[in-house]
Amino acid sequence: MMPRPPLVFIIAGEESGDLLGANLMRSLKEKFGGAVRFQGVGGHRMAAEGLASLFPMEEVVLHGITEALARWPQLLARIRQTAQAVIAAAPDVLVLVDCPGFNLRVGKIVGRLNPSLPIVDYVSPSVWAYFPGRARKMARYVDQLLAILPFEPRVHRELGGPPTTYVGHPLIERLGTLRPATGERQPVATTVRPVLLVLPGSRRSEIRRLMPTFGQTISLVAASAGPVEVVLPAVPRLIDEIRTLAAAWPVQPAIVSGEEATYEALRRAHAALAASGTVTLELALSGVPTIVAYRLDPLLSLLKPLLKAHSIVLPNLILGRNAVPEFLDRAASPERLSAALLPLLRETPERERQLAAFSELDRIMTLEHGTPSSAATDIVVAAMRRRTDLSGNT
Repeated sequence: MMPRPPLVFIIAGEESGDLLGANLMRSLKEKFGGAVRFQGVGGHRMAAEGLASLFPMEEVVLHGITEALARWPQLLARIRQTAQAVIAAAPDVLVLVDCPGFNLRVGKIVGRLNPSLPIVDYVSPSVWAYFPGRARKMARYVDQLLAILPFEPRVHRELGGPPTTYVGHPLIERLGTLRPATGERQPVATTVRPVLLVLPGSRRSEIRRLMPTFGQTISLVAASAGPVEVVLPAVPRLIDEIRTLAAAWPVQPAIVSGEEATYEALRRAHAALAASGTVTLELALSGVPTIVAYRLDPLLSLLKPLLKAHSIVLPNLILGRNAVPEFLDRAASPERLSAALLPLLRETPERERQLAAFSELDRIMTLEHGTPSSAATDIVVAAMRRRTDLSGNT
């Protein structure tokens, strides 16, 4: 009798996790010649790779503590439902992709009910920023942690976390999309109308908090710097709200939407004003000097004294120093943001310092062998083999 194809139960809870999950699924299918099955929770990218989601992924996405408290009963029901589905499926491995508020609770339940099931967590929670005690708690049920930031294995060793391997950030596989072709980004010294990218976030709550401030900032920049081409990439599901908020701006941006248009704007941009998030690393890898602003959820701001990290900006965390200026809460005023942004729109020492720092990221983040997806796949397959002999399937 032929051995059954291995079953991977994989759970993602946000757009970034859906992309990571889809890449991993594709790589696993290549590893097993297509003879691998999937169950779990995911979005449209994972569905395209063959996942029938247990329920819509959006139901586990929470935007801030306020929303989490309001939706806690529904979220708790989904956590229990998902954990029960894992136990019933009896997979060869459980892969938790990001979304720690949901996924780690599922993993904890599954680890208690079936201690022999290997659990792989893909993307570390920010134990280096908040609640470092989570690392030791995770070690009780997570067998392997796949880190996408190069300093995280050291952090988990120091905190007593699970075995952790840096598998590379998924953006490493997209450098061709991020970086401009010859002539695509005009030299800032000779351009008459520099391109300023404005990125207020991908969540409704952060967009509402930042859009008025960003509009005032752009007005001050234009008044000092002269003509500026302002481009605002919008999340498709929030584009109507973004248009409404941007209508009040003194300087009207060109609003674009969709992945292709967003990356085209990124490759043309000379500078950026952005909310904190993965986009700051995209900008750094693309070579776009950036100013970062963020306003916390009112309840989350109460936790600010507990912040352990020196920065909330990914390039700064990877570099180990604050190369990208960041402004949090009250510090994110239009006056301070515009003053920091203006030097980035022309040839200045401030601009050159950022570009020099960004050149270091390749050296720090590059893997010696393979890609992030292949490195993650190797660890997931190794975890599966510890449960059952799959050597005849590879």
